[in-house]
Amino acid sequence: MTDTAPAILVTGASRGLGYATARALGASGAHVIAMARTVGGLEDLADAIEAEGGPSPTLVPLSVTDEGGLQRLCLAIHERWGRLDTAIHCAAHAAPLAPAQHIAAKDFDQCLEINLKGTQRLITMLQPLLAAAPDGRFVHVTDDRAGQSFFGAYGATKAAAEALVRSWAAESVRIGPRVTLFRPEPMPTAIRARFHPGEDPGGLSPCATEAARLIAELHLSEPAGV
Repeated sequence: MTDTAPAILVTGASRGLGYATARALGASGAHVIAMARTVGGLEDLADAIEAEGGPSPTLVPLSVTDEGGLQRLCLAIHERWGRLDTAIHCAAHAAPLAPAQHIAAKDFDQCLEINLKGTQRLITMLQPLLAAAPDGRFVHVTDDRAGQSFFGAYGATKAAAEALVRSWAAESVRIGPRVTLFRPEPMPTAIRARFHPGEDPGGLSPCATEAARLIAELHLSEPAGV
C-alpha cells in the first residue's frame, strides 16, 4: 500500500524545532512520521496538526538509541509507503556544561549515543527508504558549539555527527539521497535553556520561523558535502 502525500520523518518532534517543523509540514498536507521520546508532546503535535486541517500524523514514541525500534519503524515505513520522501533529524542531547576534564562519563556516553551514534543509525537504516523515493532527502540539524568553553560533550559529538553527515553527502551526490545541513538561528528551546538559564527569549528566533526557513531550504540547499 502506498500514499500519494509525501512521507516525512521528523525526529525530536515533541518540542522545539522538531515540533514546529512537523506541525508546519503536517498542516501543509504531508504525512508526518513524528518521532520523539515524549509521548505527551507527540499527542499535542497530533492535536495541532489535525486542528489545522492536516492529516493525522503517525506518532512514534522512540529514541534514536533504540536500534531494534528503529528497525521496526523502517520496516513499517517500507510496508506502508515503500519509500521515505524526507527525513529531518532534529533530535539531540545536551549534556550539562562542564570543563573538559570534569565531563561525567555518563553524560559523555549519552551524547555519543544520541548525537553521534543515533545519527549513524539513522543514516544506515533510512538510506534504502530515501533511495527508493524519487527525490529522497535527509536534513541534519547542526550546531556550531564545537570548541567553545564548557561545551565539550555536546560540541564534540555534534561536530562529529556533522562530519559524518558531510561524508555521506559527498558519497551521495551522484546516487542520492540528497543530504543537507541546516543550522538554525538561536531559538527559545529546552536545549538552549539548559545552556543559558534565565536568558530573555525576546531576542531569539521563534521555532516556527526557523522551521519555515528549514522547509524553504529543502528546495534550495546545496549538498552538505559540497
